[in-house]
Amino acid sequence: MTDDTEMLTRLVSQLADRGGDLVTIRAVVEEASEIGADRALHKLGLTDARAAKDIGELRELLGAWRIARRGAIRSALGWLAKAVIALLLFGMAVRFGLMDGLGR
Repeated sequence: MTDDTEMLTRLVSQLADRGGDLVTIRAVVEEASEIGADRALHKLGLTDARAAKDIGELRELLGAWRIARRGAIRSALGWLAKAVIALLLFGMAVRFGLMDGLGR
């Protein structure tokens, strides 16, 4: 449990011990939670009718960005590997004298 959940559980227990009806206490907690969630969504600007669609589009965009980033990284690593192999082959050609005849 998180600290907030533990604190809420303790508060509900204390209210129940003092004679509060457990069902009423849970209803108050649930209502307060909904009000808090609505308030948080309002602060984020997600209370209009298009909010769900906007969030869906943002998730799609984020997914596309992750795929593109992954592809770019793989491509860059592929080019790097090819460059290293080319340099190794060039170094071997120089080492074994295969480049001597090309300069003439």
